[in-house]
Amino acid sequence: MKRETDLRFEVISVAKTIFKKGLVDNWEGNVSIRSDLKQEFYITPTLNNYLDLTEEKVVHMDFNGKILSNGTKPSTEAKMHSLLYSNRKKVRCIIHTHSLYATILSINHTNIPIIMEEQVILLGGSIEISEYKVAHTEEIGRAALIALNNKNAALLANHGAIICGKTVEHAIKFAEFLEKLSKIYWGALQIGNPQILSDKDYGGFLGDFENMFSC
Repeated sequence: MKRETDLRFEVISVAKTIFKKGLVDNWEGNVSIRSDLKQEFYITPTLNNYLDLTEEKVVHMDFNGKILSNGTKPSTEAKMHSLLYSNRKKVRCIIHTHSLYATILSINHTNIPIIMEEQVILLGGSIEISEYKVAHTEEIGRAALIALNNKNAALLANHGAIICGKTVEHAIKFAEFLEKLSKIYWGALQIGNPQILSDKDYGGFLGDFENMFSC
């Protein structure tokens, strides 16, 4: 079982990594990590400055929204994180980004159909767009849960993207891959008519997803 200090530093590490990869800017997006044994998690603070994020600024919460630490306020999307952890028992890390191409598609309410085998293996299939709900509410969390279903990523209508993983390494990789996939699909739409893979093309890869990355 990881200590509280370890979990706080883990949140910082993930947050700084996605910032350096250009998936978020200061004051946007958020990262959380589930506590190993309790119905609790650790999340980045509101108005987060990623480069200045320190251990004491990471917020400790329970799944009911109670803040268990002193000092900073949690991300305003903490309700969405709580709801996802409560309903997706294997999820250990959640990342919410406003990355450029994923957000473009989210504003256009554009799903990403299955265009690459890697998409099936890592994320579980097509990327769905959630129903639009106001940010910072439980409703956007419920919409995210429906759009995710059993997959590892979804687009949040007019808002960005939500990504989850059973390890922090998986969540970072999936966030990075989702932005790459969004850019590829956006580019393919500019050229013409993207060719969508059929069930017989990708069906064999669903087992890889279930065995390695499903959470």
